[in-house]
Amino acid sequence: MATVSDQIIDEVKKVIHGKDEVIKLTLCAILAGGHVLLEDIPGVGKTTLAVAFSKALSLAYRRVQFTPDVMPSDLLGFNLYDKNAGEFRFQPGSIYTNLFLADEINRTSPKTQSALLEVMEERHATVEGVTRYMPEPFFVLATDNPFGSSGTQKLPESQLDRFMICLTMGYPDFENALAVLKGDSSVTLTRVNAVADTEKIISMQAEVKEVFVSDVIYEYIVKLTETTRDPMYFALGLSPRGSIAVLKMAKAYAYVQGRNYVIPEDVHDVWYAVAGHRVRLGGQAKASGISTEEALKRVLGQVEVPRIS
Repeated sequence: MATVSDQIIDEVKKVIHGKDEVIKLTLCAILAGGHVLLEDIPGVGKTTLAVAFSKALSLAYRRVQFTPDVMPSDLLGFNLYDKNAGEFRFQPGSIYTNLFLADEINRTSPKTQSALLEVMEERHATVEGVTRYMPEPFFVLATDNPFGSSGTQKLPESQLDRFMICLTMGYPDFENALAVLKGDSSVTLTRVNAVADTEKIISMQAEVKEVFVSDVIYEYIVKLTETTRDPMYFALGLSPRGSIAVLKMAKAYAYVQGRNYVIPEDVHDVWYAVAGHRVRLGGQAKASGISTEEALKRVLGQVEVPRIS
């Protein structure tokens, strides 16, 4: 019998063809309570992925197209004087939703980008001294165009670290490109059925937290984290928040796979998505022509894989 996780993935696959691992990792991030950064060229289905998840999970969904003139108040809200009532009333911004899509987040100002830091970390926003909490569950799914730097603002390390994973969808293969051409995306989205609701998602998140992790897995994650701080490959290694993200994602991945315990392969399967946007290559690695993915692969090769009894 298919689990709820399987049903969610199957619904999203109706509109996203040939990207099963991207769908699975995005679901894992949601169940782990994290945020997702999709870094890719325009037109490969990033927005469609977000809308499909909002429909399959019955989530309130809002999208903001980030441009240089988007202000923090557009996201967080502001106080507006009501002449009839003779008092200020709070006008909420677009951030107060379950699934917030920040489209092309690197095209807005650093001031607006930083307005998301508190929301993404603490799940609340403070406007003129008053703190307001986000609805539960709450996720940010942001897109970032790595090409065409004109008019873009590079995301600071502090903000990149707030995203649990960073994914690249890439081009579809031949067969899936045919499926995209033969289908009508606007019609297909209406076929995505709701298979969960907010209460179910919160319940699944609680179950993910209960997934068992042995001491050898904890030690394995720490050893991997420490190896990323080797100056031979990296100028910036994985932070403690990054190692926590590896753990949470590994637990969620095990859960989606139908297990209530983590194995080393779960860590391997989430490793690149969690660590890739957090580390920075050192000069020696760049001079040798080593990519970030290759350097992270060598980290996995250097640390002995533990045995789980």
